[in-house]
Amino acid sequence: MSRNSNHDVEWVQNRFFSPQDSPELLGPFRERETEGVYRFHKSYRGYAPTPLHRLGELARLLNVADLRVKDESHRFGLNAFKVMGGIYAVARYIAEQSGMDAGQLTFDALRSLEVKQKTGELTFIAATDGNHGRGVAWAARELGHRSVIYMPKGSSAVRLNAIRQEGAEAQIADMNYDDCVRLCADLAARNGWVMVQDTSWEGYEQIPMWVMQGYASLAREIADQLEASGGRPPTHIFLQAGVGSFAAAVTAYFFQHYRDSPPIVAVVEADQANCIYRSFASPGGTREFVSGDMNTIMAGLACGEPNVFAYRLLRQYARGALSCRDPVAALGMRMYGNPLAGDPRIISGESGAVTLGVLAYLRMAPQYASIGEQLELDEHSRILLISTEGDTDPQHYRQVVWEGRYANEWANV
Repeated sequence: MSRNSNHDVEWVQNRFFSPQDSPELLGPFRERETEGVYRFHKSYRGYAPTPLHRLGELARLLNVADLRVKDESHRFGLNAFKVMGGIYAVARYIAEQSGMDAGQLTFDALRSLEVKQKTGELTFIAATDGNHGRGVAWAARELGHRSVIYMPKGSSAVRLNAIRQEGAEAQIADMNYDDCVRLCADLAARNGWVMVQDTSWEGYEQIPMWVMQGYASLAREIADQLEASGGRPPTHIFLQAGVGSFAAAVTAYFFQHYRDSPPIVAVVEADQANCIYRSFASPGGTREFVSGDMNTIMAGLACGEPNVFAYRLLRQYARGALSCRDPVAALGMRMYGNPLAGDPRIISGESGAVTLGVLAYLRMAPQYASIGEQLELDEHSRILLISTEGDTDPQHYRQVVWEGRYANEWANV
C-alpha cells in the first residue's frame, strides 16, 4: 500500500463489496434519468458518438474473449470525455436559474435570448488538471457565459493554453489539485460565481451529482453501440478514478443496465494519488486522503480526496482497486498507438491508457497473475475499457510513445 512500492501494480480487494440494489445510490442513474441527459447531449449540433473499437487481435494475445475500447479522444473536438459532465452541470444550473424544465433541455433552448435575459451573464469556475477545466470553459463559451479555471502546480502549459483557447481566464496555481478546489470554492463564494466540480463536500452536492449524471450518459452511449453491433455485455470494466465520480457513474449505470449479470468493476488509480485504493484498504473502509504533490504522468487522476457520494457507491459496487505506477500508463499508450495488425490505432493519453496497461500486466506478467485470478479474468472474459483522453499534451505523448520514456521492464515488474 506504500506510495513507494517496488511493484508497478498493487491490488486491494474491496471487503465491503455488496451489490444489492440501493435506490439512494443508484436512483440518479436509472434509465429514465440517464435517457434525459443523453438526449440533451445529442441536441448539440456537432454531436456524434465516439468510436467503440473492437481489438480482436489484442484480445487473442491477452487470451480474453473480447476487448472493446471506447475512444473519447473524439468527444466534441476536445480530446477527452470530461465535457460530458461539465456541460450537463452548467446546463442544469442555467435551467434552474431560468425556470426551464430540466426534461426539455437542449443547447438551442439554453442559448436563447429569453434564457439569457433571466440569468444574465454567469461566471463558472473550476479546478482542473486539464480536461475538466477545458470542458467547463467550452460549455460556458458555447452557452454564452464566462469561465475562470485554476490548475495545480506542475500542470502542462499545453493544457493551460487549450483551456484559454476556449475563452477562459486560466492560470496555474502554486498548490496541488485538492487545494486548487478549495481556492475555487472560496473565490466562488466571494464573487458570486458558480463552481462546477465533480468532487463534493457538505453543502456542495447538487452540481457534482449533475456532473456524474453527465458521465453516465457516456455509459448509455456505449450500451447502445454494443447492442447495435451485436456485442455481448462486458464481464469486466476497468475504470480510471481521480476523485471517483466518473468510475462511480459508469458503474452505477452498467450495474442497472445489465442487472441480471452485472460486470465486475475494477477501479484504476495512479499510485501517487491512490485515495480509493487506500480507502478500500483501510480497516473500516473509510475515505482516506492522499496529500502532497502527487507527481505522476497521469495528470487527470492526480486527485487525493474521493468524492463522498462516488466513494459510497464504489465501496458497494466495485470489486477492488488497482494502484499503478507511471510505466503502466506508458505501456498502455504504446500498445494503443502501435496496434497489432488488424486492430485500430488509438491515440490515448496517460490517464486514458492506464487501464489497458494494467490489463496487459495482469494477463502477460506472471508476477501479477494472482490479481487476475481474484478478478476472475480468464479466456472467457469480455473486457470494456474507456480511453478517456487523447494526446492532450502532444509533446509528452511523443516522449512516451516515440522515445520510450517510463519504459516497462518485464523482468522487474
